[in-house]
Amino acid sequence: MSAEEIREEIRQLKARYCRLLDTKDYEAWKKVFAPDVVVTLDMATSVGGADGQTAPPLNGLEEFLPVVLGGVEHAQTKHHVHTPEITVTSDTTASAIWAMEDLLLFADGSELFGAGHYHETYENRDGTWVITSLHLTRTIMRFTQAK
Repeated sequence: MSAEEIREEIRQLKARYCRLLDTKDYEAWKKVFAPDVVVTLDMATSVGGADGQTAPPLNGLEEFLPVVLGGVEHAQTKHHVHTPEITVTSDTTASAIWAMEDLLLFADGSELFGAGHYHETYENRDGTWVITSLHLTRTIMRFTQAK
């Protein structure tokens, strides 16, 4: 597989990540990740390139899923990613930085709007590309309480 074919596989993988999360197809969404994925979610905006209040890493799907699903399960969501910087590191590994925006609309009228970057690594395991690490950094995070 050429480097450009690998980049396209990674683009398709990230597109599935967004679509499956927003359509709440959680069983299919889990399959975009390696079971041993490591996830770090920054809980505030970065300043001057520094991470904002980085939460401890979540190790594996069993730790990661309850955190994400607890936040999005009862909300309408929009996850968009843009302008990937994809680096192919071998025939079976790659990394990328994606600009991102998300919007969560909660039943009580509250909203969360965010923007930032996904910093990810990938592996091709048994012929399928999966996310092996994800670090979400934020440049904007705005929570609006319901009125």
